[in-house]
Amino acid sequence: MLPRTEHLIDLALEEDAGLGDLTSRAVFPERHASRGHIEASQDLVLCGAEVAAHVFARVDPAIQVRLLARDGDRVSTGKRVMTLAGPTRSILTAERTALNFIQRLSGIATLSRRFADAVKGTGVRVVDTRKTTPGFRALEKYAVRCGGCFNHRSSLGEHVLIKDNHIAASGSVGRAVRLARHAAPHIARIEVEAKTMAEVGAALRAGADAILLDNMSPAQVRAALALIHGKALVEVSGGVRLDTVRGYAIPGVGVISIGALTHSAPAADLSLTLLPGRR
Repeated sequence: MLPRTEHLIDLALEEDAGLGDLTSRAVFPERHASRGHIEASQDLVLCGAEVAAHVFARVDPAIQVRLLARDGDRVSTGKRVMTLAGPTRSILTAERTALNFIQRLSGIATLSRRFADAVKGTGVRVVDTRKTTPGFRALEKYAVRCGGCFNHRSSLGEHVLIKDNHIAASGSVGRAVRLARHAAPHIARIEVEAKTMAEVGAALRAGADAILLDNMSPAQVRAALALIHGKALVEVSGGVRLDTVRGYAIPGVGVISIGALTHSAPAADLSLTLLPGRR
């Protein structure tokens, strides 16, 4: 399990079932048992199946879960991804929390796969950002990888990224880079965000290892690439959509970062169906 996952499961179950499941307790006797399955109601890339299985186990170890697909698998509409058997009360108590995890993570994986497919063959990496659900970063970045994209930094401590507010508060690109170079570990990459050609030039003069071209058109990116001329890694970010990402996969661009992979991915459509139970 990824870091904090067990804690997130506990928080989610406390939120949804901390007072118990009144409906299921009222309708079903304790020994009532059922069988069922979770299936995809759309074509998707699966992610979160093992997390969902842990949700059921956390509610009741007597629930038997069998995974029929693995995280990262392409799943077609109507395909079952897991089967369940056990106490009806327990399955229904876990249902919403398990589905919340698997729907959210599969949605991110599915959108990531679309972006990865859109730039296939170009050699450019599509990466995520830190625009994640608070507390869910490790899971959501895992979902991005399941979809075939890559991860940008997972925290502020991984490498230096000097953005507009750093530049404004420090006084200049050059000063911000000098201070970062002096204080950062020797293996840390110094990246600078640039919104204009003037800022690209300032980042180059300051010796930036990487330059993030923010909210530029493909034509502006080409002009920036000509100016950079291989002297720094080039990242493109800001306003890149699924229908435009291929146009940004220009030779010389190394990375395209897409916040939407995590902050705007629609939940995938999966549902749990129970068969008639037995007392």
